[in-house]
Amino acid sequence: QSYPTVTDYLRSGLYRWAGDASTFEGDAYIELVCSPNNPDGSIREAVLSSKNGKTIHDLAYYWPQYTPITGAADHDIMLFTVSKSTGHAGARLGWALVKDKDVAKRMIKFIELNTIGVSKDSQLRVAKILKVVSDGHELPGNKHRLFEYGRRVMSVRWRKLRAAVKASGIFSLPEFQSSLCRFTGEETETYPAFAWLKCEKEGVEDCESFLRNHKLLTRSGRHFGVEAKYVRISMLDRDETFDLFIHRLLSLR
Repeated sequence: QSYPTVTDYLRSGLYRWAGDASTFEGDAYIELVCSPNNPDGSIREAVLSSKNGKTIHDLAYYWPQYTPITGAADHDIMLFTVSKSTGHAGARLGWALVKDKDVAKRMIKFIELNTIGVSKDSQLRVAKILKVVSDGHELPGNKHRLFEYGRRVMSVRWRKLRAAVKASGIFSLPEFQSSLCRFTGEETETYPAFAWLKCEKEGVEDCESFLRNHKLLTRSGRHFGVEAKYVRISMLDRDETFDLFIHRLLSLR
């Protein structure tokens, strides 16, 4: 939901938000592909193709704890964030891999003008964190592997959520197929960072309001261009918060 908000905020005379790429007509564009998609966790690909267009792949959630890594990401412009890879959101740091040097230079200039550069402290801190994560998976005999730990936690949480949804009888969740993860070498399931929950209860049209009345805070599907029967739920909160969420969800019928 942040793409149109930021686009409108910048109020550029060079471009405007045009909505769903599948309904776009024209050959000059910037297409944003978020995969795995926020909020429903689905794998997305670009739908437009033109020599006058650019495609940006937002890969914030393309990490082994959330989804099978089915291949090396090799797009022209790719965005990543440390907050979704390691959980260090306080660093406020992301990075981009850009093949076109001219585009990369323009991006760097924009960051310089927009924020007067990037915090060197944050860069050094994140570089150290990522090195520790990398060493954990590459050095022999290391038992502290972040992505394996993250996948175990996400697996348990999704199992609890699906059990609660089944017990309630008034909600539904997307189903995901398992795939071969080339990072782990194993057939793995998908455990998105967000749950895309639909309220199937008769008479309930606004799922966000319904859940808020039961002390459950969610994000309405209206923020993502769909009906209010859907809500987005974070699967990344602290253990005690997540367990309380499951407890309250189990009380609904």
